[in-house]
Amino acid sequence: MIIRRRSAPAIVPGVDLPEPTPAARPGLVRVEGTAKTALETGRNRLAFAGGVFLLLFLSVAVRLVDVAFHPGAVQMARAVPQPELPMKTVRADITDRNGMLLATNLPTVNLYADARIVREPEKIARDLKEILPEIDFARTVERLKSGQAFVYLHRHLTPAQQFAVNRLGVPALGFEDGELRVYPQGGLFAHVVGKTDVDNRGISGVEKRFEDRLKDGQPLRLSVDLRVQTAAVRILNEAIATFRAEGAAAVVQDARTGEVISLVSLPDFDPNRPETMTDDAAFNRATLGVYEMGSVFKVFNTAIALESGKIQATSRYDTSPLKIANYTINDIHALKGPASVSDILINSSNIGSARMALEFGAEFQRAYLDRFGLTRPAALEIPEVGAPQVPAGNWSNITVATVAFGHGMSVSPLQVATGTSAVVNGGVFRPSTLVAREPGEAVPGVRAVSERTSLMMRRLMRMVVTEGSGKKADVPGYRVAGKTGTAEKVVNGRYAKNQVRSSFLGVFPADNPRYTVIVTLDAPKGIPSTYNFATAGWNAAPTAGKLIAAIAPMLGVEPAMDPFQQADPKSGPLMVAAMKGD
Repeated sequence: MIIRRRSAPAIVPGVDLPEPTPAARPGLVRVEGTAKTALETGRNRLAFAGGVFLLLFLSVAVRLVDVAFHPGAVQMARAVPQPELPMKTVRADITDRNGMLLATNLPTVNLYADARIVREPEKIARDLKEILPEIDFARTVERLKSGQAFVYLHRHLTPAQQFAVNRLGVPALGFEDGELRVYPQGGLFAHVVGKTDVDNRGISGVEKRFEDRLKDGQPLRLSVDLRVQTAAVRILNEAIATFRAEGAAAVVQDARTGEVISLVSLPDFDPNRPETMTDDAAFNRATLGVYEMGSVFKVFNTAIALESGKIQATSRYDTSPLKIANYTINDIHALKGPASVSDILINSSNIGSARMALEFGAEFQRAYLDRFGLTRPAALEIPEVGAPQVPAGNWSNITVATVAFGHGMSVSPLQVATGTSAVVNGGVFRPSTLVAREPGEAVPGVRAVSERTSLMMRRLMRMVVTEGSGKKADVPGYRVAGKTGTAEKVVNGRYAKNQVRSSFLGVFPADNPRYTVIVTLDAPKGIPSTYNFATAGWNAAPTAGKLIAAIAPMLGVEPAMDPFQQADPKSGPLMVAAMKGD
């Protein structure tokens, strides 16, 4: 065998030679082959992944188009069984007469569970207890085991609480959009506005009375004034502290329209905090409580006497002790000799008032008390309205006599204020209301007494403040007129000799009354500055004076000279003009 050797190519100067082929460079064949394979594999995988994502994207896009343009798809989605959630309601706002917010809703969330799919209820309840310490563990476990499609676990979660519950990752737990009723003024209007329950339904005050209206989203503007209410609450709290009273009530009313500008009952409660709504705090002393109001009733008795035509302002009555059957009526401060109508009212004579009532009689007395709205519940737009306690049957002489000075018949402070407005506003009775009237709105009314009697009563009530027991209620420039009243409290069906209810009933300005005010203190105590007296002239009267001084400027009542003081108090031109009806 002849073996031929391949000779190397000849090298020619100036001529480029080709690169050796892979076969000629064995070391390069392996390296370049691996790199190409890896690159090709990577390209294939990327292409495959891109294709998958493209398909997914297209399927989602197609589904979105299908849902958007084919109603049937939506109907199919709705056909999937879902837990039945309570329907959300929108409760309207409540404001005062000036638009200040008294009650509104805040959006919130409620926690619920589908107990049909709950696993490990005890563990879930323990986890929820850490987030929501106020929930009842045993009750929560019971609900989680109920097997129901929808059970409430907790209402009104904060955003932080909702986030923490979400982090538990429990499929059976869900959130429902809800509403939280809030009262920005706290307890200031507790007995007027009232409150709602956990289901946002009104359970007291105007919240209950106007449930349908508020639930339908119709806002409610009340007649009350936030400024006046704030002053009234502050001044009554000061009086409770000063005279160590058990409670207090006050009403400020527009004497011309019947609108209630302020209504306070203390103690009160914060409707934002249900735990503060104790029985005593929830009781409305201004409208629900009915009491023997004492000598403030002499305003009505005197008006009835003048209206009867049998009694004139100059009529005089014996003020010696009056005996009727087995009863003897006396005066705390006895008058000497016969007394005129003005003397009887100024000096608050029980005897004189009783003798006048006996002269005009039971039938006339009862008819006029009815005209003043004192024999029936007040027509106020809250459920907390008390029915007056009126003597039944034919009234005996002793009933007529005692009712004349505010005993034997029980009414609410609001009824006294509304009846007094009818006495002083020109003689027209208009029901009390908590709903704001529109400017210029005609207010229907019923004639209660004549204009002549109304003018006379304003003059006589002004004299009570300038000369009688109401002196401490006088406010320079605002011409306050009024009457004090002190009555023993009835405790367990018997009069408590050491407990009284003191009141001051006032109107201002006396010459052209715009507002009626009544302040009542429950069981005030005598203190050194009152010489240990607990009667109305020493506590209710000065409290009412402070209230009038604070609110008169707010209500636009400008101070002025007293026209009644420009004449002789008992026989001057104004008195004569009043008697003539001029």
